Amino acid sequence: MIIARTIEEARKHVQEWKARGCTIGLCPTMGYLHEGHLSLMKASKQDNDITVASIFVNPMQFGPTEDLAKYPRDFERDCSMLEAEGVDMVFAPEPGEMYLDDFCTFVDMTVVSEGLCGRSRPVMFRGVCTVLTKLINIIYPNRMYMGKKDCQQLAVVRRMVRDLNFNLEVVGCATVREEDGLAKSSRNSYLSQEEREAARVLSRTLRAAQEKIAAGQTDSQELIDFMTAELTKEPMADIDYVEVVDGLTMQPIPEVREGDVIAIAVRIGTTRLIDNFIAGDPLIQLG
Repeated sequence: MIIARTIEEARKHVQEWKARGCTIGLCPTMGYLHEGHLSLMKASKQDNDITVASIFVNPMQFGPTEDLAKYPRDFERDCSMLEAEGVDMVFAPEPGEMYLDDFCTFVDMTVVSEGLCGRSRPVMFRGVCTVLTKLINIIYPNRMYMGKKDCQQLAVVRRMVRDLNFNLEVVGCATVREEDGLAKSSRNSYLSQEEREAARVLSRTLRAAQEKIAAGQTDSQELIDFMTAELTKEPMADIDYVEVVDGLTMQPIPEVREGDVIAIAVRIGTTRLIDNFIAGDPLIQLG
């Protein structure tokens, strides 16, 4: 497995693969990998000749009070996991390689990025769009793989790719969960044992909302009120948002239709966790 630390080195290998007519799948990550990330690699391996994973904790998408410094990192472990999955190259640049000292160009968005996580993390999606634009211009992938757990990020990236005419397909991969239903996340490592138990309220609440929809409930506000009440039963849960939004625009909607997103963000202790389901998805398994 190739480990490329510079843009020049990554491009050299990409040019060689493209010259041979290879298709390339890109799986962008911030490292500290888990089974959810590895599911992206598996999907890319099935679809493409070459799979490239990026590991880059992107400083541009963290606000001044957020967890950039303590974001979990274990590069050697990550590389071992990626090599075992048959990944062809890891692109792992330093921040100075991606952002020169006088860097002043950004990719930004309105509408899709403004609600949900964009409301409480206003710099995040500008950072996401900017770094992914750079990665696309470095790797020139045919396909890019992202998890559906970050539903707004997936919608933002799909809109960016459409609006800016990038020549690639954005593939959304299903959320991977722990046996008890908690969505896999690098930030789960922040949770104490007590907080980890409390965090189960997210998946339990979403499962209950799925059952409501399956029974015929379509009124968004009634679903929001129900989920809010379920979440507040857990004393450690501090709700950021509970929303029902259009699956493409991430805008609030009055009635739930197949393909719409039911999304929540909750702080357990100091750890902010997100989760969601798409109306019409199979029921979340709670173990």
